[in-house]
Order: sequence, then structure tokens, then C-alpha cells
Amino acid sequence: MKKTLIALMAVAAVAPAAWSQDRIYRCGNEYTNNASQAKERGCKLVEGGNVTVVQGARPGGAPAASGAPSASTSPANAPRVDTNDQRARDSDARAILEAELRKAEARQAEIAKEYNNGEPQRTALELRNPQLWMERTAELKASLARADSDVAGIKRELARLPAANR
Repeated sequence: MKKTLIALMAVAAVAPAAWSQDRIYRCGNEYTNNASQAKERGCKLVEGGNVTVVQGARPGGAPAASGAPSASTSPANAPRVDTNDQRARDSDARAILEAELRKAEARQAEIAKEYNNGEPQRTALELRNPQLWMERTAELKASLARADSDVAGIKRELARLPAANR
């Protein structure tokens, strides 16, 4: 008798939560629990699982007019940076990128040397198991491609910086 009473109490406690869940309809990228609105718009019922919708900010509607400031200009209340300070920042950025470029080129040269045009030096283990050598060769090729991409990216960033004033 006690077990039956406990089971009935558990069902009674859980039942309201299950009944309170309305049907959810999906209308394109929008969700609604209004059945009449969903029927008007031809929405589909979402089955199996809960839906959580987070409201976000709506994007701006109209594009900026030709006389309006563009995204690249700073607002009127933005703090101004002294020309000398900006030159110093640009110089620091250039020095950092040049140091990174030297490191990336050194890493690229090291990988290229080890890759040896697709014929890396075989180790004793690789002589016995050619599959290991093929895997290492593929890894080296991928590493070399990444290093080439890194060097190209740093060079692009350097080209975007203002010319160095010396």
C-alpha cells in the first residue's frame, strides 16, 4: 500500500510539469506556441525535445547614407591618439611582426630541410616499417604547407601596416 501511495504521489508531482509544456511550432527560423498563428503561417510541429530560444538584438535595417560616417571612422567621442604615439605603436607592431616572420621563416626552412623534397631521411624503425615513413612524410608535407601559409599571412599583415618612418 505504501509503495502504491508513493508511486501515485510521484506521478502527481511530475504530471503538472508535463501538462504545462505547450506544443511548439517552427516557422522558418522562428518558433511559436500559438497554435492559431502557427496554422495561419503553415508552421510545423516540433516533436521530441525541448526548444530554448534566446532573443538577440535585431540587425540595423537601413544601410548608412553617403554622408554618414562609415564603420572605419571613429565616433566623435572616441579618445584621440597623438600622432607620435600612433607611430610608436605602428613601429612596435611592425617589429613584432618582423620577429614573428623571422621565426616562421626559420621554422619553414627547418621543416623544408627535414622534408627533403618528399624524401625525408629514414630512421631505423622506418626502414623496417615503411608505413611509418609514409605517415611521417605526409605529416611533414602538411606541416610545410602550414608553415608556408603562416609566412604568407605574416607578410600580408606587414603589407597592411603603414610604411616605416626611419
